[in-house]
Order: sequence, then structure tokens, then C-alpha cells
Amino acid sequence: MSDQSQKTDIAISFLKLAASGKLDEAYANVTKNFRHHNPYFKGDAESLKAGMAEAHTKFPNTKLDVQRAIAEEDLVAVHSRVQHAPGTAAIAVVHIFRFEGDQIAQLWDVGMEVTKDSPNENGMF
Repeated sequence: MSDQSQKTDIAISFLKLAASGKLDEAYANVTKNFRHHNPYFKGDAESLKAGMAEAHTKFPNTKLDVQRAIAEEDLVAVHSRVQHAPGTAAIAVVHIFRFEGDQIAQLWDVGMEVTKDSPNENGMF
């Protein structure tokens, strides 16, 4: 398995484990100095992990479907469709991971709710 493929697998595994509430398993692959850029939480691993735990309690059936992943050097970007519960709007999310070796050192995420009446015939996925 190539280094890029391994990093992609680790990034996707992190997202799927986090979405399913298996946070200790997800965070087993982050560095001691992990930091993130989600504006709703302090920038450390424990704050983001606590927020993810709260989200899982509120939305225990969240589905995360990876649409595509791109890897280059120490970065992996994952474009996903996230739906927290049946009947709720899907969210298009891009997570960007920076790796140190085979561990996640940094994480950015941007998301946008999928609009039902978008004039764009190409959609968000």
C-alpha cells in the first residue's frame, strides 16, 4: 500500500469512526499536538472530540458517505455527504487533513447544507 493510500484510508477511517461515535478509535490516529480549525470549538483534540461526542448523542444515526478523496504529500482532502437523520437536509462537507507520518496532525472542515431548490443542475456531489 502506498503512503498516499494509507493516509487516505486513515483519514476516511477517522471520519467514519467519528460519525459512528467511536471517538477513542478515531482519535488513536492523531498526534499529541493535534489541532483543528473548526470555529465552534477550542483548537485542541479534546475540545473537538467532546463536540463530536455531543453531536453523536444528538444524532446517533449520522450517515457519512465519502464521495471522493484526494491525497498529495502530507495532505488528504475528503469530500463527503453527511446526513444526521432521515428527513434532515444533507450536508456537503470537505475535510482537509495534514499528516505527520501516519498520524493526523491538523484538520480543517467546511460544510454547506444541500439546498432543495438549487438552480445548479450539477448538484453538490
